Amino acid sequence: MAMAAAAPSGGGGRRGRRGGRKHRPMSEINMTPFIDVMLVLLIIFMVAAPLLTTGVALDLPQTSAAALNADKPPLIVSLKGDGKLYLMDTEITLTDLLPKLQAIAKTGPDERIFVRGDKAIAYGKVAELMATLTAAGYKKVALVNEPMAQK
Repeated sequence: MAMAAAAPSGGGGRRGRRGGRKHRPMSEINMTPFIDVMLVLLIIFMVAAPLLTTGVALDLPQTSAAALNADKPPLIVSLKGDGKLYLMDTEITLTDLLPKLQAIAKTGPDERIFVRGDKAIAYGKVAELMATLTAAGYKKVALVNEPMAQK
């Protein structure tokens, strides 16, 4: 049984109307460059994220209290070990603190304020700062501390 090769139809060996075009346009998107760029961006953000945390460097006391759930970032008042007072990241005096807080606070006395006190600072200084904040009418004043290491 012999097999005969079939001649291409279309008359005389011609390949369709366009005369020899073998390849069609590619309709698929090459995803490899896109994935490479996304992985590079992921690595950049993973490296940069820890560097974005700002604040005054303090040695906070450790407690076993649970963390608070915060909807929006609160105002932070920090008291360093050398007695310097900071509102967010800017140094401020105790007498200038209340007018500045009243200008910044969006919701007035209902604004949440965190007090960060270095553990080397005297307790009286932190109590004086909290008394000043509550005397100004702020009701949501909280102390910030470091969680204790689990044993």
